[in-house]
Order: sequence, then C-alpha cells, then structure tokens
Amino acid sequence: MAAPATDAAKDQPFQAVQVEALVVMKITKQCSAAFPTTVTGAIVGMETNGTLEITNTFAFPSVDTALDSAATNERGHANDASALASAAPRSKANIAYSSEMIRHLKEVNVDANNVGFYTSATMGNFINMSFIENLYHYQRDANSGSATVGLVYDVSRSSQGALNLRAFRLSTAFAAAYKEGKFTTETLQKSKLSFKDILVEFPVKVHNSHLLTTFMHQLPTTPASANVALPDSLSEIHHEQLSIPAYPSLDALDLSIDPFLEKTCDLLLESIEAHYTDLNNHQYHQRQLTREQQKITAWQAKRKVENAQRVAAKQAPLPEDEWQRLFKLPQEPSRLEGMLNARQVDQYSRQVDGFTSTVSAKMFAVRGNLLPE
Repeated sequence: MAAPATDAAKDQPFQAVQVEALVVMKITKQCSAAFPTTVTGAIVGMETNGTLEITNTFAFPSVDTALDSAATNERGHANDASALASAAPRSKANIAYSSEMIRHLKEVNVDANNVGFYTSATMGNFINMSFIENLYHYQRDANSGSATVGLVYDVSRSSQGALNLRAFRLSTAFAAAYKEGKFTTETLQKSKLSFKDILVEFPVKVHNSHLLTTFMHQLPTTPASANVALPDSLSEIHHEQLSIPAYPSLDALDLSIDPFLEKTCDLLLESIEAHYTDLNNHQYHQRQLTREQQKITAWQAKRKVENAQRVAAKQAPLPEDEWQRLFKLPQEPSRLEGMLNARQVDQYSRQVDGFTSTVSAKMFAVRGNLLPE
C-alpha cells in the first residue's frame, strides 16, 4: 500500500498521506455497498510536517441535473451511475454541499479543511479523464489550499483480504501542461512529458487513535477449550488478555492461479486495443497532413512559375502566401487520451506482474513434485 517516493514527489507540498482508521472504514463501507458503481466523496484534514493527515470524510449525495440528462442521452442508463459519480466532485450541487458540510464541521471544532476527494475503482481501472479533471479541479482551487490529494480505493483488490488504498496527485509538469491544454507531439517533445509523469503516488499510512490501540490490546482472546482454569492472581489475568496466539494462514500454501489474473489480462488487452486505435488515428492524421502539404508544395511551385512568367511579361507578381487562405492543414488530435491509456496499460502490467510473481515462486518451490520423474 505504501508507494516509494519519486523525484516528482519532491516538488509536492507533502511527502506522505496518513488516513485515520475511521475514514478507511467509511470509505470501505460506502464503496463496497455500491459496487460495481463508482462512488466518490470528499475528504477533510490538514497538512503538518510534510504529512497530509486525513481525519474525516463524507460521500457526495447528488449530481447536477443537467449533467444527469447529458449522460443519460449520450451513454444510456447502463453507465449513468458510474459516469455521474466520476464527475460528482466537480458538480455545482456537490460543491455547495461540501461547503455546507465543512461549515458544520467548523461548528463542532474538528478539522474542516477540504483536502481532496476519494473514489472507488475496480481492478485498478481508474486512470481516465474524469479522475484527471477531478485532481486538477482540486489542485487549482485556491480555497482548498495546496495540500490536496485523490484517494483511490480498489474494491476488487481489497476483497482479497489486503487493503488497497492509494493516494495520487498530478505532477507539477503535467498540471502546467493540462492548464495550457496543448498535448501535441511538438509540445510533448519540448516538455519531455511522458505517461510516467502524469501522476505522483504517495505512501499511505493508516493511523489508529491511542484509545483504539489500547482497547484492541485489552480484547480477551478466545479460550482454547471449554473448561477454562480460574486464574490464581491478577498478573495471570493481564497475561491472558495481552497474549494473542499465532493464527496460521493456509492461503500462502495455495498453488492455484490468482482469480483476478484473468480479469486483469482481459482489461490489459482492452487497453492495448485502445492504444492501437489511438495510434491509428494519429497515423491517419499524419497521412492527411502529408497530402495537404504535398498540395501546398505543388501550388507554391505552380505560383512561382506563374510569377516568373508575369515578371517576364512585366506584370505585377501574384502573392505567394495565398495558400494560407486556400488550404487548411488538419488539426492534430490531442495526445492526452493516448498518454492516459499508456498509463493505464502500465498500471495493469504492474498488477499482472504482482499476481504472477507470487504464483511463480510457489510453482518453482514445488517444481520437483509437479514434474513427472
């Protein structure tokens, strides 16, 4: 769950994210209850000593009616809930709701600084335009401060027993490029911006209060047998309460392939197909641009010949820059979608590598028993 610090993270206002256990439980409950629909909500907290502490959260209750109608007409009822929930952090109704909730939090004297949002995901499928727009919306907002973050809770990965909660921000270079809105091949070559520079991931630490930690240490353990021997002294009672027996996990001995590996491979193939589609669109633009440039070159050559003849006939030459009015070069499509898709492919590839590494180690460990003699 903790991410290593990168060079891009050094330019950020904080270096780590600390989430209260109660916030984790709220996010887990809300995202799991609505699965597979996307769930989003606001998070509040404060930044201290290079750590962004998230102390409270609340879900967004509604979205704009206009956005609701638009999504219904374009994508149909099947994807309405997820599409609207993905855009909920930027909804005017939810912005007003967040302001009202923060006002109430200030009245009860708790942390009331809006520090970002959280969203649910399925098998790491969260890198899209809605997620990028939400991050940029919070990072550019002067009222929310510079310490903002986007939490991603993966419901599918967490169902395996290990909490999958990650924190992201847009890198400084990508945020500047996104503000200009120019993602052409020329601008990307000049800025040397790649798909690896889109997001900055921060290590996430779950924090428990001292009272909760003390309570967990004082929970009595399950008796080993029905006949419990009476303690002879107070020290034995304290010893029995604090001693927690080791619980062996047999899941580590399971040799079956991870059940989510097949689904991740399918998603990886879909992302690769989307990458080739974007590549074909760019190649089509290049062919169109080449054809138009050939027409312009032919026209300029013809105009030079005409001007040479007119000069010989002692006539005024025709303007040679008239081609700018007669010809219109095709506009290059934005490379942003391709960058996001490449970043999603990288995300799926890392997941496949994580799934197969554990299974491969087990297979090599029992290789002698699997292969025939």
